[in-house]
Amino acid sequence: MSIISIRDIHTQFDEKVVHNGLNLDINEGEIYGLLGPSGCGKTTLLREMVMLQEFSKGSITILDKSLSDISEVDAQKLRREWGVLFQSGALFSSLSIHDNIALPLVEYTDLSSAMIDEIVKFKINIVGLKSGDSKLYPSQISGGMKKKAGLARALAMDPKLLFLDEPTSGLDPISAREFDELILKLRDMLGLTVVMVSHDLRSIYDTLDRVAIIDAKKIVYEGPLIDVKSSKSDFIQTFFK
Repeated sequence: MSIISIRDIHTQFDEKVVHNGLNLDINEGEIYGLLGPSGCGKTTLLREMVMLQEFSKGSITILDKSLSDISEVDAQKLRREWGVLFQSGALFSSLSIHDNIALPLVEYTDLSSAMIDEIVKFKINIVGLKSGDSKLYPSQISGGMKKKAGLARALAMDPKLLFLDEPTSGLDPISAREFDELILKLRDMLGLTVVMVSHDLRSIYDTLDRVAIIDAKKIVYEGPLIDVKSSKSDFIQTFFK
């Protein structure tokens, strides 16, 4: 079942055209990759999906809600159905890891402090951090730990959807593979649908069920990786050679 549907998306900044009629469907329960050359608009499309940026024309429907004419009340409800892990982790430097993860729960729920503490402990545990890490600040932890802490915060509200922007970027090969395994485990454990922007070829092969490849402002391929080399795109032939 399609959980995200994108139809005829156009994106333009002044004279610069980024997307010129994108169409794709993301199914419930899959790990779906947005791939393409640098500057093709992968992250821009991700930002449009999570309502951080407006598209110029077309439609995006997520969980049966059209983003084109969504009310502010419904938009707030919809945002609680997804979590986002930004490329750098985007942790608040003045907050401890515990308080970073707790922030969505404090802002958007009426849960008691004790209940929030229990949820934070659980989220820290499932992403592979230690309980003692919760007392540390972003400046005191490694890049890999920042990614895991950002992931724990993205999962704080038990979302149905998880958006990841270059999740293995900046990680050493061992940490990157551990993160890939973590995403697969969490998808199965929590029943997530995952949308991921990536250029990490190993991660792409290890985690993705299907991909959409953006090149020359269009989707030049959508489907499983097994058939990707059949595309005539120069980018695909170079990237997957």
